[in-house]
Formats: sequence, structure tokens, C-alpha cells
Amino acid sequence: MVDAWDSVVAWLNGSRPDLTDTERRLWDAYPTGAVVDLGDDRPDGTDDPARLVRAEVISALLLGAREGAPGRVPAVRLTGARITGSLDVSGGEVGCELRLRHCALDRTPDFSNARARQMRFGDCSMPGFDGGGLRVDGFFSLSGSRIDGEVRLIRGYVSGGLRLNGARVSNPGGYALFAGGLTVDVGAFIRDSEITGGIRLTGARMTGGLFMERTTLHDSDGFALDGENMIVQDRMECSDGFVSDGPVRLRGARIDGTLSFDQGAVRAPGKRALHLSHARVEELILTPSEPILGEVTLGYSSIDVILDRYDVWPEELRLNGLVYQTLRGEPESLRLDWVARDPQGFRPQPYEHLATWLRQIGREDLARKCQLAKQRARRGNLNPLSHTWGVLLDWTVGYGYRPWISGLWLALLLSLGTVVFSLHHPHTLRQPDERPQFHAFVYTLDLMLPLETFGQRSAWDPAGWTHWLAWGLTGAGWFLATALIAGVARVLRRA
Repeated sequence: MVDAWDSVVAWLNGSRPDLTDTERRLWDAYPTGAVVDLGDDRPDGTDDPARLVRAEVISALLLGAREGAPGRVPAVRLTGARITGSLDVSGGEVGCELRLRHCALDRTPDFSNARARQMRFGDCSMPGFDGGGLRVDGFFSLSGSRIDGEVRLIRGYVSGGLRLNGARVSNPGGYALFAGGLTVDVGAFIRDSEITGGIRLTGARMTGGLFMERTTLHDSDGFALDGENMIVQDRMECSDGFVSDGPVRLRGARIDGTLSFDQGAVRAPGKRALHLSHARVEELILTPSEPILGEVTLGYSSIDVILDRYDVWPEELRLNGLVYQTLRGEPESLRLDWVARDPQGFRPQPYEHLATWLRQIGREDLARKCQLAKQRARRGNLNPLSHTWGVLLDWTVGYGYRPWISGLWLALLLSLGTVVFSLHHPHTLRQPDERPQFHAFVYTLDLMLPLETFGQRSAWDPAGWTHWLAWGLTGAGWFLATALIAGVARVLRRA
């Protein structure tokens, strides 16, 4: 009984007799926030007593087992330790800064549903991190750390920024960073890292931007980056050496700034590599260092400015429902191929919206070509009769967008008829004093006009095989007139 009472008194007095010499150094350094440095290297697997610290000692300090020195800021600052046991402050109130550098943690730290001040795990190793529901009043850093398991920050909140720069996180078969519903102020920085298992940020909110330059994501089975319905204010950088070996899903995301894949790479052959449908983006920079491997969908999204390059467009590109204000980066003439890459075939909306934009920038010639390309693409969905009629309209008047073609046909047929009827005069149908003088060109023109105009057709009758030519010219005239009227009506109806 006496020993137990002495232990309680020792706790209250801040002197724990069960502490090792190393733990005593940390215990005594806490009130002033001094750094306890046990070495600059990470002591993975070491049993050196001078570098062992029990996790329960750190937990006790974080939860207020000691008070700070007057006029000083208490903190746990430890370098080069191997931390044994479970660092568990779940549901607690951490009233001081935690800074661990070059430390090896045997078990997954549990900060779930805790509230803490700024925390830094720099160049540490651990089997995971559980911060579900964690609130950090300051920054939270895992930069340089090696984590063989899941980093869980679901429904967390970090007011001073999230830092995972230079980290190595591996959780094959699951998510390496599971952070759905996470809110980060100031910015989330995941630069120069390698993450195996993917990142889940569904419903997350990054009010200071998301920066993943030179980071590599590996997840060929699931999503390398799942940011469905996430909100990013400022910038989202998947650029400058960013590589995703697996699909990137940003369906329903809102990027109040720039979403950039400049000099990045997205590889998901045979899958939907970039899913950016139903999204709202101010500026999309789609200029990766290599063509995107896999399908890209921008359908039903609203993107103010799109900057891209022809040589990196994917083979399959869904644009149905996409609206934009400005297209940059390629000659406008190449956009006709851009809207024709839908794997499900013809979709009218991408052509209509592109034609509207081309008119707005004064490229009426390209707008007509776009509408013509739409009609040609549409033929593949028509029944045989409508398909045939469409082909004839295309050959004769270009669906009304190239009426000059009918002039070429007219000139060709007039030339043919003039030559033939000059060599083979028709027979007269009237008395010599009643018939007009025969003129091969005018006679051919009279045959082709729907209504007789010059009196040649009723006065002269072709002989022999030229009957067939005359009937053919008459039918061609009626067809050209009908096609021209139908084509022009189609254009006027859409104007």
C-alpha cells in the first residue's frame, strides 16, 4: 500500500520513478519544450535502451500529465527514438505541440477523434496513422516519413495545412491515404512523394489548394486518386512530374482556380483514366508530358478555360454535355477531331457547342465545317434510306453548308449537255417559222431548270440515245434544286 501511494505522489509531483533515463530526459524537457536528441538516424528495429521510449510516456505528456514552466511553451520534441507500444490519445485534448523526427514507431499512432495543436512526424517510420475525426489547430506534417499502412484522416480538420512532402506511403490493396471529408485550410502539400494504394479524398475541402508536383501514385486496381465531389480553392497541381499509375476520378469536383496536369502523366490503359464529369473548373490545363493512356471524360462539366495539346489527346474522349467559354492551345481547325473521339459514337452536343464557340470568335468558316462534320457523323445512326439521302445531300450541296458544290455540278452537267447536243441536234417539234433558233447551252439549261424558261425544251426533241441524257439532265436539275432548298432550309433553321 505504501509503494502504491508513493507512486501516486510521484505522478502528482511530476517525478515518475518507473521512467528510464531516456524517458526521464523527455519528461524533464517537456515543460520548456526543449528538444531531446537521441541521434539523426531512424532507429528501425534497434533495441538500444538509450533510444527506447515507451509510447505511454508520450501519451501522458500530450494529455497533460505535466504542466509547462512559467513563461515557456511546453512541447514534446523528440529526435532519433524508437517508440514502443501504442501512442494512443484517441478522443483526447492534446494541449501542446508534438514534434517527432527520425523516430521509429512500432505501432500505429491513434489520434482518432482527438483535438491537437500542430503535429510533425518528420522522417519517421510507422505502420500507419489513425486520425479519423482528428482536429489539428495548426499544421500536420508527415513529410519524409515511411509509412507501411493506411494514413486515415477521414472527416478530419487541419487549420494550418497538411504536409506529406517526400513521404513514402504503401498500402497495397487498400487506400494509402484515406481522407474522405477532410478539410484543410492553408493548403495540402503532397510533393515529391511515392504513394502505393491510392488517395481517397471524396468530399474533401482544400481551401488553400492541393499540390502534388513530382508525386507518383500507384493503384492499378482501384483509383490512384479518388476526389469525387471534392472542393479545391486556389489550385490543384497534378503537374511537373506528377505520375498516376491508375485512374484519377474527380467526378463532381469543384476547382475554384486551376486544375493542372502540365508535364504530368496519367496511365490507366483500358480504363477511364481521367474522370472529370459533372465538375466545375475555372481553368483546366491538360498538357501532360505524354498522351493520356485510357479514356478521358469531361462530360456534363462546366470549364471556363481549357488549355490542351493535340498530341496528348487520348484516343477516347467523352465531351457530351461539356460547356466552356474559351479553348486555348491548338489551332481551331484541329477541334473537329477533338469532338469526334467519343467511344459511344456520335453525340450532337459537342459539335453544336464547338460551332457556337467558333462563331463567337469570328471563325464562321470553321463553324460551318463543324456543322458539316456533325451531319456526316450523324449518318452512321440513320436508317439506310435516310443514310442514302444524307450522302446525296453531302455530295451535292454539303448539307447546305457548301452550296457552291451544286454550282460545280451544274457547270459540269451544262458542259456535258452543251457538247452532246451540239454534236447531236434534237429534232424540231414546230414549223420552221414557229420554232426558236436552237442553242445547245440554252437548251441544256432549259432541260435542267424545274420550269421551262427559254422555250427550247418544248420546241426541240432529242433523238436516239440523247433522250436518256435529256431525261437524266431533267432529273438532275430537279434533284439539285431540291437538295439546295433542303440544305439551305436546314442551315436557316439552325441559324
